[in-house]
Amino acid sequence: MSFKSSLIRFVIKLTPNALIIWGANIIMKGIAELTQFNFDLDARKVYVQTRLYGEEHTIEVTLEDFAVFNDGESYRFIIHHASSDRPWLNNILAKFTGKAWKIPTLPLFAAQLELVAEVFSAKPVVLEQID
Repeated sequence: MSFKSSLIRFVIKLTPNALIIWGANIIMKGIAELTQFNFDLDARKVYVQTRLYGEEHTIEVTLEDFAVFNDGESYRFIIHHASSDRPWLNNILAKFTGKAWKIPTLPLFAAQLELVAEVFSAKPVVLEQID
């Protein structure tokens, strides 16, 4: 693991969830309000609780076992498990989980994409689960 990716992983771990919630709420004002957020890079798990603008109840989403990797030809993004407290959202998430989605190659961002793949690299077991 390179120094850059180690540093990025360290900063991600130190970033307070409250700061992320605050920033997201500024960006998403009038669309949604982020009420809870937890990102565990080592466990590869993201938990988000949000309330859509004008709605009374929150929506919870959990993503597990995600990775960015290079398959030799291109970079790909995969989420192995995703769930929500809404049946309709579970149906949408089911369309995205377990598939390695190709990330469009832009030569201008090749170095950054390589760094992202290193930060979010998958364990070999995770890559074996690809459809």
